[in-house]
Amino acid sequence: MTHATTAPKQSFLEKLNGPWHERALWVYLTIVIVHWVEHIFQAAQIWILGMPRPQALGALGYAFPWLVKSEVMHFTYAVLMLAGLVLLRSGFHGTAKKWWTVSLAIQGFHLFEHTLLILQATAGQNLFGSPVPTSIGQQFIPRPELHLLYNLIVFVPMIVAMWLHTRPDQATVNQCSYADAPGRVQQAGPSPA
Repeated sequence: MTHATTAPKQSFLEKLNGPWHERALWVYLTIVIVHWVEHIFQAAQIWILGMPRPQALGALGYAFPWLVKSEVMHFTYAVLMLAGLVLLRSGFHGTAKKWWTVSLAIQGFHLFEHTLLILQATAGQNLFGSPVPTSIGQQFIPRPELHLLYNLIVFVPMIVAMWLHTRPDQATVNQCSYADAPGRVQQAGPSPA
């Protein structure tokens, strides 16, 4: 009598950072780009169309102005962005992982700023004598520009990490489908740590 050996079941997180990693990265990147489009739309409303800042609510603001004006949407997105960076991190290796971690750290501070904003909105008490919820960074940079900057400095290292992750020399350490993508040249040599 022979017993069939079954492979150990992978957890959701192991699948997410293994065979599902490439697809998860594409989904995550799509969400980030949609968010970017919203910020760019808002910037165009302010700098090209000359709309007053309180009325420049982006594309989403046309349909749901109450949602865009609330801190809940911005806080929720900041949490989801950080969660994605945390959940997908173990699928990266070597230099790619270092860049991904830089993005994660910056997003951690960005979430801290949004936490300050939502706490002020909830408590009805604003910092710095401001009539509206205000973050630390807003003491130096107006809110639309500040959030464009935060999104940029989170996005750049994230894209660098993804680009490094897809390079052929990473195929020996990646466990996701990038490792065996057609047309990739497997390079011999030690695998990066």
